[in-house]
Amino acid sequence: MSTDIQALQAVLRTFASDREWEQFHSPKNLATALSVEAAELLEHFQWLTEEQSRSLPDVKRDAVAEEVADVFLYLLQLSDKLGIDPLDAARKKLQLNALKYPVERAKGTSKKYSEL
Repeated sequence: MSTDIQALQAVLRTFASDREWEQFHSPKNLATALSVEAAELLEHFQWLTEEQSRSLPDVKRDAVAEEVADVFLYLLQLSDKLGIDPLDAARKKLQLNALKYPVERAKGTSKKYSEL
């Protein structure tokens, strides 16, 4: 696992411990919080056109960055609690996706792998 990821997880553990929040950080609660934060991220794009979503004003982009951070931090906490290396999991998932979505069948289409 990346030492940067491990260091950030250690900071998150200390942050939660200092506030006595570990009691609330079950995998279920962390997954729920992650989902809530992902919804808050999505809220920033609600009602925007495709083009607007690609060219956010700086203030909006900063707000989106905060939500991205919240999602990332909860994901790291959940991974830490379950002993999952998020980088290793992501690499494995990319390999699986490459098998599900071979370039020759998936290129230029948004179809699900079961429809290719």
